[in-house]
Amino acid sequence: MAHVPSEVCDTQLNGVSEVMDLLRIEVEADVMEDKPGREDALCSRNVSRKQRNWERQLAAKKGKRKEEKQRRKLNREQESGGSADSPQFTKRVLKAITKERLAEAQATGLKLCVDLSMTDCMSDKEISRLAGQLRRLYGSNKKAARPFHLLLTELREDSRLYRECVRMNAGFLNYVMDITEESCLDLFPTETLVYLSPDAEEALETVDADKVYVLGGLVDESIQKKLSFSRARELSVRTARLPIDEYMVKRDNAKNFHSKVLAVNQVFDILSTFCDTGSWTEALRAWFPQGKGYVVAPDGRIHPEDHVNGQQGNSTC
Repeated sequence: MAHVPSEVCDTQLNGVSEVMDLLRIEVEADVMEDKPGREDALCSRNVSRKQRNWERQLAAKKGKRKEEKQRRKLNREQESGGSADSPQFTKRVLKAITKERLAEAQATGLKLCVDLSMTDCMSDKEISRLAGQLRRLYGSNKKAARPFHLLLTELREDSRLYRECVRMNAGFLNYVMDITEESCLDLFPTETLVYLSPDAEEALETVDADKVYVLGGLVDESIQKKLSFSRARELSVRTARLPIDEYMVKRDNAKNFHSKVLAVNQVFDILSTFCDTGSWTEALRAWFPQGKGYVVAPDGRIHPEDHVNGQQGNSTC
């Protein structure tokens, strides 16, 4: 075996030691750099998350600005008579526009109260029917070219009707209308009130913006006579009836059935259409139920001498 000088061995050992020291230094450096790297990664993820949140908020703001721009454009088109090339709006935009129109009607629209003071004498079935009629009335007002300022008066939160409206009518608590326990007399001067009753002598000829029109909120399957008229007398307010006898005649039918009993939503539809068109003939033709046994007179308005005796039957609105 060859002899290796001690100086060579020492040199080799020193070289190995230096290599090991270098490796140890590199490992320690990697360890020292690893922790800041993780912190940088966490920081980067936080920044990315905040960036995404900011981008979502920015997109939401842009969406709202776009909806507001579309709403203003639609309002301008409605004021100018509309456009055949009107864009299709999202349900969200249309809902917001409708809500704004109803809110504006509360400030400037024609006023119509539904007097709900007579519900205590109604059966549960009649209460449910009235709740459905109020839903349809509100739906008609949402679609109207000129929405009314609607008020439900003398509606108590502990009443059967209130509970039934909440149960049957989705979103009832968010309806854009006034719901109050007060009566129409508490809200408006007596001289401004016009109570619509089919038993009134005076026919309604026009709708006055300075008046407040009152409908009797009543479903009466027993057809008690003159309930709404008696209520109007109790309030000592002016009464008027729809001009059915002035514009409609009886139509022959197999059952010989003729009735002027109208639901509150049907009366509202007639009033609303008259306000839009200025024509009782058009309003009655569009909304007076065909099954009631009456039709609009062929020549339009009927002259008083043409009235048939007994044609003005007792009915309720």
